[in-house]
Amino acid sequence: MTTVEWMLRSIVSFIFLLLATKLMGQRSISQLRFLDFIIALTLGNIIAHPLSDEKLGLKGSLTTTLVLIVLYVAATWLSLKWSLFRRYLDPPPIKLIKNGQIQFQNLSIARISIDYLFSELRKEKVEDIQKVSLAIWEPGGNISVFMNPQYQPLTPSDMKFETRPFNLTRPIIVEGEIDMSLLEEIGKDYVWLKKMIAPTYAEIRDVILATVDENENVRVYSLLESEPSN
Repeated sequence: MTTVEWMLRSIVSFIFLLLATKLMGQRSISQLRFLDFIIALTLGNIIAHPLSDEKLGLKGSLTTTLVLIVLYVAATWLSLKWSLFRRYLDPPPIKLIKNGQIQFQNLSIARISIDYLFSELRKEKVEDIQKVSLAIWEPGGNISVFMNPQYQPLTPSDMKFETRPFNLTRPIIVEGEIDMSLLEEIGKDYVWLKKMIAPTYAEIRDVILATVDENENVRVYSLLESEPSN
């Protein structure tokens, strides 16, 4: 095969994997679970071989991949309908720590070591295991840690402080490109946006970054400023 043919084969495989991942859904690219891990490992091997061996065609790999995608979607659907199958794919969480006490028998069930448990606790900034009310091993491989109430950080509600409503800020212009879907979502148009950035920039194409919050306040950033321009 020529260099161009290898490049074309790689491009086709890459585009096909993009479409395949989209078909499998967001779950397949999140924290891998049992079924997701099997599919990811299998698809990687199927696609990798034709990309490195010119004697292998893409047709067989693409066909096999499509079949596996159908099986994956079917298994995911079945896990939603059949509780026994769901428990097999996503077993119930396992308690590793309860009221500051390590559940050693459950460490064996989860197949993790004490060193690994303490490593995960350090990631959660837990310096004393006695402060942990509950730690559980999730099906996705994460450890969820819940501290005893007396060791949990204070919140404004605990201190009876008044707080402002949550106000999400999102980028509406990035390097001169407008997020038209966001502009439509807030019910505004190009003329409004241009008016909002006018005090800093005459043209939208010159804007490096502009954000808008839920109160329709626009903030324009520039390269020379660490704070918003307006």
